[in-house]
Amino acid sequence: MSRARVSPALYSETSGAGNVDAAPLVLLHGWGMNLRVFDRLRVALGAQQRVTAVDLPGHGRSPWTAQASPQQQLAGLAAMLPRGATLAGWSLGGQLALQLASQPALAVRRLVLIATSPRFVRADDWPQGVPAAMLREFAAQLERDADQTIADFLELQVRGSADAAAVRATLHHSLQQHGAAHPAALRAGLALLEHNDLRELARRVDVPALVIAGQYDRVTPPQAAQALAQLMPQAQLLQIKRAAHAPFISHAAQVGAALLDFTRDDARRRPGAEARMTP
Repeated sequence: MSRARVSPALYSETSGAGNVDAAPLVLLHGWGMNLRVFDRLRVALGAQQRVTAVDLPGHGRSPWTAQASPQQQLAGLAAMLPRGATLAGWSLGGQLALQLASQPALAVRRLVLIATSPRFVRADDWPQGVPAAMLREFAAQLERDADQTIADFLELQVRGSADAAAVRATLHHSLQQHGAAHPAALRAGLALLEHNDLRELARRVDVPALVIAGQYDRVTPPQAAQALAQLMPQAQLLQIKRAAHAPFISHAAQVGAALLDFTRDDARRRPGAEARMTP
């Protein structure tokens, strides 16, 4: 059973009972989407894990505060998180989770980063990113036709995925059922993706981390996830065969099992753990 909650700032839903001594799991979605994208994963996690999925500012049913800076938006998200949680973020949500995990007051216990890159835009010392010009053209298209931009982004996310049509339908249904993002939130999210460079921060986030990558991800290539895992002191990499940018949808059972296994294990993971590939 899922319980909805509206904080002073953000909308969230909590499901599952889980062990009272276990850290709660908080799910943060990616750019342009909402918490409905995690429904299949939440089913896979079942009652074994207490899960809270959050609508990011200006997405789904969470309001957008135009005058708030990115730091203030992040602070609003931090204010609603339980202390000692496991944070699982997808794409842009993964960047936010990484930033939140660096805040000592939250005492984040573990970190799961799904299809996440610490730097979305390519640089001389970061060939794993996309060209800045491509992201800016995407932003320009957003101003001309927001609906088409989102449709194109959904298509890019599923390209190369097993069951691509079903994954696309799930993403599209989440927007129809739960609401599209505010245009200003979309613009702000693209600005974050263009300017964020979290590589140095990743080196300082010293908590057990699981980095999950899709083998055929066209948005954040698996090379970016591998580099991210190598940056972090306690990270391991899980690369999923025939998955694209949304492996928690296309391979929900496998991702759910990996999450449950990871959150059960309190042992500190060795640096530079080798990648695993699942079928």
